[in-house]
Amino acid sequence: MAAIRLGDEAPNFTAQSTEGTINFHDWLGDSWGVLFSHPADYTPVCTTELGTVAKYKAEFDKRNVKVVALSVDGIDSHNGWVKDINETQHTTVNFPIIADEDRKVSELYDMIHPNADSNLTVRSVFVIGADKKVKLTITYPASTGRNFDELLRVIDSLQLTAYHKVATPANWNNGDDCVVVPSIASEDIPGIFPKGFKEVKPYLRMTPQPNLN
Repeated sequence: MAAIRLGDEAPNFTAQSTEGTINFHDWLGDSWGVLFSHPADYTPVCTTELGTVAKYKAEFDKRNVKVVALSVDGIDSHNGWVKDINETQHTTVNFPIIADEDRKVSELYDMIHPNADSNLTVRSVFVIGADKKVKLTITYPASTGRNFDELLRVIDSLQLTAYHKVATPANWNNGDDCVVVPSIASEDIPGIFPKGFKEVKPYLRMTPQPNLN
């Protein structure tokens, strides 16, 4: 399976999950999505990750983002693991976990990396736009837990830059100034960004975040 690249359509699939059968594209509807995989159930780092996502669900909802997890274990295993997650992470898992025992989805999304493990998924993350196109991919090793504050930050940037002619600089956070994209001539900036801009260099022009009052 070739690697999925940015801008590709996210492959559709139908699979069983802890919230019933999911047709991925239908389930996403008009929402953005985050699909993230876990090497196996009852693993310590994954337990903390799924608990964190459950606690952050309101933040994902504010951004019109649906989250779905995946592991190569089955539904019964998932359901037992969810009880442990709820107990140990002091939360309630409020999103589906896909059962991928046949590794169909894992292979479709190139989540099996033989150099890491020939049977288990790496910690993959796919952010998918409302247009079903892949906007971001991140791959973590099994030993490193994901930073979901960073994932929310990236989604803020992706959604902002999808609808406005800006890019976001290093360490940008929601509310910070943005970079005017190079394709806009300086003389055209006032008509597009009425909040004004600062020219640091002819190729580096900064403007206040355009979608904030």
